[in-house]
Amino acid sequence: MDQITAQDRRAFACHLRREECAGGTVEKYLRDLGGFARWLKGAPVTKEAVAGWKGYLLDQHYAPTTINSMLAAVNRFLDFMGWGAYRVKFLKLQRRLFRDAGRELTRGEYTRLLDTAQRQGQERLALLMETICATGIRVSELQYITLEAVGLGRAEIALKGKLRTILLSAKLCRKLKKYARKQGIRAGEIFRTRGGTPLSRRQIWGEMKRLSRQAGVEPEKVFPHNLRHLFATVFYQHSKDIARLADVLGHSSIETTRLYLLTTGQEHRRALDRLGIVS
Repeated sequence: MDQITAQDRRAFACHLRREECAGGTVEKYLRDLGGFARWLKGAPVTKEAVAGWKGYLLDQHYAPTTINSMLAAVNRFLDFMGWGAYRVKFLKLQRRLFRDAGRELTRGEYTRLLDTAQRQGQERLALLMETICATGIRVSELQYITLEAVGLGRAEIALKGKLRTILLSAKLCRKLKKYARKQGIRAGEIFRTRGGTPLSRRQIWGEMKRLSRQAGVEPEKVFPHNLRHLFATVFYQHSKDIARLADVLGHSSIETTRLYLLTTGQEHRRALDRLGIVS
């Protein structure tokens, strides 16, 4: 019988790391695989079992995109184990036309977060958020913001099998250098704990969520990737160059970049009103 063992999960984790998957991706895949294994309760893996789990997720009213992301994790594990015959199809999704306004971080809210962090003495968090929002990098790419990169005015990012150069503005470099001097950082990563170790994704998330409550911004809007979305929106408003934006964000497909630029229904309605077609 094909059953999921702890050894299989450890081997899968090693495989993902060898494939140079980001730490957050590995963590998510293992979490989703763990959810499937718990649902199985020791039963063997079959095509019917995977389809049953998919139906269970639908019954639990998970968002279709969430279900597909969880299926992607399990399907990848099945391929790794040589159990590809048990794979199930993803849910068919309608192409998104609008962004959820309830999760969109506005520039005003971003400014309020920074102001609150500064007032509360959370200098590291404020500068970290500014760095992500001023460069469009992923939270997993903060490790490439080093004192050496600041000295050059650019960071060379190697992730997901791709290499790209991120330029750092002169103003951002000045702020990063000042912070590094203040913290006694002479080389290496700038964003680190008091003990000198790199900040974890979990720690950054936790600090941002606490800050959101202090600043009076909905916590659902405050997470590192939303800063990357805000950067994309502002960059495109100024450049109108989606191909260049795709390069900066490290996207292989412009279609992925397009998703970053979706407007909310409200914005679209205002644009229709400005057309002046209805008298």
